[in-house]
Amino acid sequence: MSLTLPGTRNLAVRRGLLTSVAALGAFALSTLPAAATATPAQIATSKTNGVAYLKTLQAADGSFAGSGLSNEWAFSAFAAAGTAAVDVTPGADATKNARTVYRALLSTSTWPSATPVVTDYERATLNAYAAGIDPARVSASRNLIADIYRYWQTAEPGYFGPSANFNGTVFAALALNGAKTQSGQVRVPQSLRDSLITRIRANQHNDGGWNYGKAEGNPTQLAAAGDIDMTGAAMAALCVSGVPNTDPDITQAKAFLKSKLVANSGAFNAMFGANTDSNGWAVSGLNACGINPQTGDFLTSLGRTPVDFLIAQQFNPGGGFKYLPTDTAPAAYASIDGLRAVAGGGFTSPPPVPVTSGAPQWVGQSTFTSGTATSLPLTVDDGAGGLKVCSVPVTPTGGTTTLGAVLDAAITGATPSGCVTALTPASGTGTITALNGKANSGTNTWKVSVDGAPFTAATRQSTVNVGDTIAVRWGA
Repeated sequence: MSLTLPGTRNLAVRRGLLTSVAALGAFALSTLPAAATATPAQIATSKTNGVAYLKTLQAADGSFAGSGLSNEWAFSAFAAAGTAAVDVTPGADATKNARTVYRALLSTSTWPSATPVVTDYERATLNAYAAGIDPARVSASRNLIADIYRYWQTAEPGYFGPSANFNGTVFAALALNGAKTQSGQVRVPQSLRDSLITRIRANQHNDGGWNYGKAEGNPTQLAAAGDIDMTGAAMAALCVSGVPNTDPDITQAKAFLKSKLVANSGAFNAMFGANTDSNGWAVSGLNACGINPQTGDFLTSLGRTPVDFLIAQQFNPGGGFKYLPTDTAPAAYASIDGLRAVAGGGFTSPPPVPVTSGAPQWVGQSTFTSGTATSLPLTVDDGAGGLKVCSVPVTPTGGTTTLGAVLDAAITGATPSGCVTALTPASGTGTITALNGKANSGTNTWKVSVDGAPFTAATRQSTVNVGDTIAVRWGA
């Protein structure tokens, strides 16, 4: 089986790279030492050198990303390490800074490819956010949140993309919940967060881990071994969705990771051996859940931690990380995954404030461009568990549009279809009294929220701005 991963490689390629690696046996843990071994100074040096290495991956035109999979995950590592993407330039040429070039790429009509998959947009959302590009407002035509909403599975609510590729749902949770608004607000409604949480929980294997493929409803798959990488990602997905790190499913995941620790190195004994990418994903999952990867369950009986292993994989002063302990040269993806984890990052981080004079922390489209087609993300919650999610195409005639115009467009053109089937009133500027055949009743009325703001009365004339994430809900 070959599943496309949101970041570095597919599973078949990873297996090919590791088939010659002997599996490392995990030693039993005993009484834990009192202190972690990687000091703040060592971590600071690792970050400094790691950032220096990632800067060498920038092309002469300022790019980290191109067609297909490339080095765009570098933006998540830069942000975790405190470096703004706009400050990363080839030969000090500010006109080719990494953020501007990446934004231009994401804005092109041919990106990501003629046959995109949901993980393309999820990966871009996480990295655009880290680069200081509002993922919902990349350009007048590009809204990455709306792009993700297109892949909602109506027949299996809570999944994004084919459910067999479970990683698409995990990274939907990471992107939609982790890539917040510029003011730091989760932009998607709780009903959508809950649907994602439900599916992620249902796919947790009996050993406490997760894997890239769907396990829900399949006893054989649920009994199969979990994967280190995906366990880190799924843990992070739950935590950024609002699940506390004391939750039983997070506790089980911690126990799974603990059981894979190698005492003399701090590595996680991944499915095909210890490696930087697997360790990096696991540590990023712990980081996202606020679990210290250097203390408690993750400090071995021999005084080693997963962060120790990662730093031992780094070449200094060059700063790159090797993929396998036996490698003699750094690898780009390993260096990205390793740095992000050592720097304390999850799978994305808020963009640092730039040091470049005059450069803003955020960039994004500020208004609609009249006559330019774009899309808006919409959820419709009937208050009785019937959540609908879709991407709505709109071609505004001014700098703003209205809720009525968006709902009208959803009736005829939403992806997936059926998000909105009927609307009362069908025209004008009045209060919305019925949606999808469900009418207001007493205090239970249709309300609207934009970008995670409190719900207020829904009217046809309610203003909608470029990039708004729209949630409509029936209830008190």
